Amino acid sequence: MDHVPGRLATLVPENSIRFLGHPTHSHPEPHLVYVSAGSARLEIDGEQVVLGPQESVWLAPDVPHAARYAPGSLVLGPLLSPTTIPPERVHRLGVRPSITTVMTALLGAAPSTAAEVSVFREALDNVLTTLGGPYFALPSPTHPVAATVAREIGLSTEPLDEIAARHGVSTRHLQRLFVAETGIGLHQWRVRSRLNVAIDRLRHGATITRAAHAAGYSTGSGLRKALHREAGVDVDAVRHAG
Repeated sequence: MDHVPGRLATLVPENSIRFLGHPTHSHPEPHLVYVSAGSARLEIDGEQVVLGPQESVWLAPDVPHAARYAPGSLVLGPLLSPTTIPPERVHRLGVRPSITTVMTALLGAAPSTAAEVSVFREALDNVLTTLGGPYFALPSPTHPVAATVAREIGLSTEPLDEIAARHGVSTRHLQRLFVAETGIGLHQWRVRSRLNVAIDRLRHGATITRAAHAAGYSTGSGLRKALHREAGVDVDAVRHAG
């Protein structure tokens, strides 16, 4: 009986890849690897990635990857639309309820025609596009000085008045530029830029301390306060959003 699952997994050869894994290959399209049950051990771009139940990783086009699945696992690897590109070559998503919802529907519906497949691909594209973007949408200023400052202030701990002076402008002038070109004040733009970094780290499993330090906060409690004040949410809500 111990060999029954293995025999069943190979009963339909074209689908055995979902149960057993595959050697190194790549796809010209972006690609999602989603663990419906069990666990998967992948080698992606030469690095080891381990996924548990309902975890997924989003791959850019032409990223080489190989996979081995634990006995009893079921792993899906839908191809995505060419424009559904992750923010990095290998984008770990962890457990995202919105992805699980689409993938569970995909398993149940078992689309077979091109038209049916396209409906689920579009749904997955929409979910991933939302997840791939930053928590706060931040328009970038176009004024040369403001644009340069915007690239600096997200992770810098330097006071805003010192940054402004270093670029030969006043803080008040920078404030006017940011409000006019982004609709957001200089200080709030900086806070949201930092929180985008912290939220991205939290979504990918970082501790609150590590997320805080990555975003320029000295303590986890400082990050918690900023997150609650600016977004009205706590760390757990951020980790499980989506």
